[in-house]
Amino acid sequence: MTSLILAGLAATGVYLLVTPRPARRGSTRERFDVRAVADRAELALQRAGLDGVSPTQFAATVLGVAVVAAALASLVIGPGIGAALVGLLAGSIPVTSWRSRRSAARRAAREHWPRLIEELRVLTGPMGRPIPQALLEVGSRGPAALRPAFAAAQREWNLTTDFERTVTVLKDRLADPTADATCETLLVVHEVGGELDRRLASLAEDRRRDLNDRRDAQARLAGARTARLFVILVPLGMAVAGLNVGDGREAYRSTIGQILVVAAILMVGLCWWWAARLMRLPVDERVFDR
Repeated sequence: MTSLILAGLAATGVYLLVTPRPARRGSTRERFDVRAVADRAELALQRAGLDGVSPTQFAATVLGVAVVAAALASLVIGPGIGAALVGLLAGSIPVTSWRSRRSAARRAAREHWPRLIEELRVLTGPMGRPIPQALLEVGSRGPAALRPAFAAAQREWNLTTDFERTVTVLKDRLADPTADATCETLLVVHEVGGELDRRLASLAEDRRRDLNDRRDAQARLAGARTARLFVILVPLGMAVAGLNVGDGREAYRSTIGQILVVAAILMVGLCWWWAARLMRLPVDERVFDR
């Protein structure tokens, strides 16, 4: 019972961090800030491909996963801090999945941007398309991961015919450095003129080199990423085996057993986090996101 309460409190804390507080009456600034936080949370979910999922629904999912995991852990190792910690870690699974979806969307964008930039060169050069029309046309034929962002930009263009606002919507939805650089290049040429073909050619070549370098690095890290799974699988297998040896189940439920379980979980989590940091590839920073 204690583990369920602790897991519920931990998940409630996550819910309170994700969900904005209601504004006080008469506080215009606070209402504005709350709305901004809610918008940022919703935009982050949209970037991860979770369109239609509100921050409240996402927080409720985290809470549900944490409570269920804590309940199952209580049946195996007994109620206590260990089960609560298992529930807390399990509650992070939706967050990890959300971050993985964002990373996958960025990788998909990185794979396709050189081709999209080359298509922009053709449409704005030999075919003579206007820059806004060329950008939206290329996006409508782009990969599925990018189409929702371009669809939102298309709606903004249809409503306002303001290319700067359209570009802002597109950059906010994509949240990608290459998209930022491409959109800013198109916006500058559209507003003040200049040679677009050469700039797009240089940008496409730079993106191709970066893509090839990242592919080579990921191939070299493939074995290490597979080996990292044993950080979790080996301790988990030993823990399950220990339950079936002698009075192992009772040992897990003892005070010392609970302390050792917590220490083991923390050590596994620390090793997993440390390995992830060692294998993390450099991330391009956004410089045109404002």
